Amino acid sequence: MAIFGRSKASGDTFDPTFRYETSWLLPPSVLFAIRAFLSLYAFVTIFFIFGWNGTHGLSEDSEHSFSFFTNLTYWGLAFYFLFSAVHTCSYWLTTRPLVNEWPRTLQVAHGMFYSTITVFPWIVTIVFWALLFSGRFPSQYSSWTNTSQHALNSAYALFEIILPRTPPLPFLHLITTILLLALYLALAYLTHTTEGFYVYSFLDIHKNGSGKTAAYIIGILVADIVVFLIVRYLIVLRVWVTERKLGKLGNFTSRGRQEISGDSEAQKCIELQNISGK
Repeated sequence: MAIFGRSKASGDTFDPTFRYETSWLLPPSVLFAIRAFLSLYAFVTIFFIFGWNGTHGLSEDSEHSFSFFTNLTYWGLAFYFLFSAVHTCSYWLTTRPLVNEWPRTLQVAHGMFYSTITVFPWIVTIVFWALLFSGRFPSQYSSWTNTSQHALNSAYALFEIILPRTPPLPFLHLITTILLLALYLALAYLTHTTEGFYVYSFLDIHKNGSGKTAAYIIGILVADIVVFLIVRYLIVLRVWVTERKLGKLGNFTSRGRQEISGDSEAQKCIELQNISGK
């Protein structure tokens, strides 16, 4: 069963009621501004780190950064918020979000992208503070960079879980997150083979032994499944509370065409007991 029915007027569009581009609380202009600011902050953080490394004899750290899951997920946040800001802005100004003009494969990829940026930051945060944090930061710079990449990253994810009108994560996307983690694991061991270092100490088979290393890997897999389910049902809860209980069906643009009517949107409101994966 599909999560949302499509009206005849909407056709076979990716997001007929603009859930990825609107919020139940914020007008599109404000949602666009916040998403654009968060993207800008993430990109500034990334390139400031590159600049710092380059001026402090640490250029090799920048070269190795693409082997770290933390950095890859942070790049993902920066680009997702950039694209989501563009889609929200195009909807706000023209009533036609750019994503609805994309090929179907890219639209599906955008939905999967959303699932990764609401799940992976929590795994990064949990692993860092539980396994990697040594108890103190050696400098203010280190404190800022680690807070940005290992704490604010989850704040980014929480924002996207709570404030937009995005639908619950389809169960099929759980397979996507697992496959991406498996590909990252391959990248981590490829990095060890080609560069001679382990990106994370808990992946060091020689130091930890194969059994303990396997336990760490399985633990992260379990964490991915648990976090995915928590995120999915937090979104289910958000939709139920905001749309069914509070009657907040969304803040739509008033430019160009008429706003989506309450009756039209109510027909697409998720019934909590009927939600199922695509």
